Amino acid sequence: MHFRPAAENPPVESPMACRILVVNSNTTDSVTSRIAQAAEAARPAGCVVETVTAPFGLPLIVTRADWMVAGPPTVAALAARRGQFDAAVVACFGDPGVEAARELLDVPVIGISEAAFHAACLLGRRFGIVSFTAALKPMFEDCLERAGLAARCAGFRMGPAFSGDPGRVAEERRDAILELCRESIERDGAEVVILAGGPLAGLAPQLAQDVAAPLVDGTAAGVRLAAALAGLAPVAKAQRARPLAGYQAELTALYGGK
Repeated sequence: MHFRPAAENPPVESPMACRILVVNSNTTDSVTSRIAQAAEAARPAGCVVETVTAPFGLPLIVTRADWMVAGPPTVAALAARRGQFDAAVVACFGDPGVEAARELLDVPVIGISEAAFHAACLLGRRFGIVSFTAALKPMFEDCLERAGLAARCAGFRMGPAFSGDPGRVAEERRDAILELCRESIERDGAEVVILAGGPLAGLAPQLAQDVAAPLVDGTAAGVRLAAALAGLAPVAKAQRARPLAGYQAELTALYGGK
């Protein structure tokens, strides 16, 4: 039996890198920087990650109304880079614009709340949700209902009202968030704890050694799931052209069926 020398074998082309776009749905660049660092740390080999800030909107998304207002700028950010990514992550707990983006785009779009919920369900039977302000709770409850996972949630542990720099909340409330994580485990029976909110991106690895249960970072979970889904689905969707007035050209083009 004859084997050709290795030098004679044709070269193997490297596969194209999986491109993941991560969108911060608020307009605070310091939050985008936190999200970008967490996304890069979670990036699987062979993937490239770009993180962008919403082109307009609110500096911090807190209420249901904020969540609804954040949908259009989120989709606008995705539309502006259409064709430049293989999967997308909306790095805002509440997943604003995710359902619309899935309907309009031809690549997987993952929200960090649903990514965190599903990751937590695979790590334990019941998960707790910890965040920096209780003002977010109604929005989180809506997220759980939409995901069909309310029964898996052990409860919420959240801090008081917050009005400072969203990009600094993880540092300013680190000790308080650590204590909330412990309460979620010891008092609520959580087997896994989700650190909820884009401003807390990257905090989970810093607290992990001091918490007696797995901590889930939604941004990290979103990036990993986006990489897994890239190339699997969906396919391009045929759409009937409809007029859309007053929005950015890239978003309007999505409604043009292009």
